[in-house]
Amino acid sequence: MSRPRIVVTRAIPEPALELLRAAGDVWLNPEDRPLARDELHAAIAGADAVVTLLHDRVDDDFLGAAGPQLRVVANVAVGYDNVDVPACATRGVRFTNTPGVLTDATADIAFALILMATRRLAEGERLVRAGGRWSWNMFFMLGTGIQGKVLGIVGLGQIGTATARRARAFGMEIAYTGRRRAAPALEEELGARFLALDELLAAADVVSLHCPLTEETWHLIDAERLRLMKPTAFLVNTTRGPVVDEAALAEALREGVIAGAGLDVFEREPEVHPGLLDLDNAVLVPHLGSATVETRTAMAVLAAENVLAVLGGREPPTPVA
Repeated sequence: MSRPRIVVTRAIPEPALELLRAAGDVWLNPEDRPLARDELHAAIAGADAVVTLLHDRVDDDFLGAAGPQLRVVANVAVGYDNVDVPACATRGVRFTNTPGVLTDATADIAFALILMATRRLAEGERLVRAGGRWSWNMFFMLGTGIQGKVLGIVGLGQIGTATARRARAFGMEIAYTGRRRAAPALEEELGARFLALDELLAAADVVSLHCPLTEETWHLIDAERLRLMKPTAFLVNTTRGPVVDEAALAEALREGVIAGAGLDVFEREPEVHPGLLDLDNAVLVPHLGSATVETRTAMAVLAAENVLAVLGGREPPTPVA
């Protein structure tokens, strides 16, 4: 009996590759870049399993290019806005993601961005590295304290909850919004109050975005909603870039509609809206939410375990469809 063909669209940590090689014949993208559409479709032809990353578009054309023997697509990410899940289900292809293992790492980045934006840390670091003249005084580079301030969480899922717990440890109050209310026990633990989105934007001193990217959340934060926020408020995004209208955000930051922003994700990664690049009140980092050795390894291993389970006729650990 022939071994299954497993395609990995870009390099992943070696422990995950070892699991996959033990289960089948692995083809690994030899270049450290996303495959172009035609390259991707050629690479996956005849695959029984494909391990994808967030830059791979998994749609009906992708599934057709792979062929009828394809059994599983394992996405090394929690979000799956790059995947047409109904198309996978229609073709009988199992689709999995990697929730849970990156919760703490991403919440750490969210809270780091809160501190960087409110305390002007990136601006100060640039000043020192550029050799700028500075002298300590009572009014030098004053930031904003967060103790007693309201953190507004948009999407109180695993990562939103972990961010809220960090904020509570720093003395912040929690408000949140989402498609449904959290369990009463979680509300009690966090001291959290549920608000409609527009009410939350008006009440929060810091807004942290943790909702998935869907048709409904594309440009959820646009020019109109930015104007609902306090002029002293900050926006943090560690979910998906298109949840925020970057052009509108750049204008809002430049005109003082809000005080600052911290972004780990962007609308057209790796491009960043040019209007953000020269703003001192914008903290910009290159999609580092899950970027620890431990977390990226755990994500890849979980994706591999999903593949092995499906190829072995078992239920995958973290199925989406």
